[in-house]
Amino acid sequence: MAHFITFEGIEGSGKTTQIAMVAEFLRRQGHHVVTTREPGGCPIADAIREILLHPANDALVDRAELLLYAAARAQHVAEVIRPALQQGLIVLCDRYTDATLAYQGYGRGLDLDLIEELNALACADCRPHLTLVLDMPHEAGLQRALQRNSAENMTDEGRFEQESLAFHQRVREGYLALARNAPQRMRVIDATGSPGEVSERLMACLQNFLDPGMAP
Repeated sequence: MAHFITFEGIEGSGKTTQIAMVAEFLRRQGHHVVTTREPGGCPIADAIREILLHPANDALVDRAELLLYAAARAQHVAEVIRPALQQGLIVLCDRYTDATLAYQGYGRGLDLDLIEELNALACADCRPHLTLVLDMPHEAGLQRALQRNSAENMTDEGRFEQESLAFHQRVREGYLALARNAPQRMRVIDATGSPGEVSERLMACLQNFLDPGMAP
């Protein structure tokens, strides 16, 4: 059965690591899984990602940033997400529409209703069945992200890491507000501790979603 599961969280919350672990866990159970990410996930959206995340593009205005995210998402849905779901696969996506609300809405201060309209236009009926929000203090997350970028030489994707602590705090608070408003879909996962500890929390939540009543 097709499931669309998104992973959200502030910079450095461990989404990429956890998605890989979840994908491996699901494949061991016999599920067919596609992992993808936003912005990006297909060649055209990846080209837009380069614009959005490169630190040199600090002159990018907020409205242009928002529209680029919507454009990348529309392409990503058409090329990757919708076809996978139509094939009955499980899609695990690193960020999706909630990220735009958290970053461009709560973080940048753009109109939330406008963002909802653009999200609807970009994704049509491809809505997540489950969203896992990895939550941790924004100061710790940002420090993790900066260390990761340095260690992995990700100097071409650090534009958001240049933002102030206040910005990242607003993003985190935005995610928590979104989760409170959508408790049936969104689950907040404590992302502090070791990757293994976080994984256990995620797996328990995920297993309950896929097969209620069955222990992980």
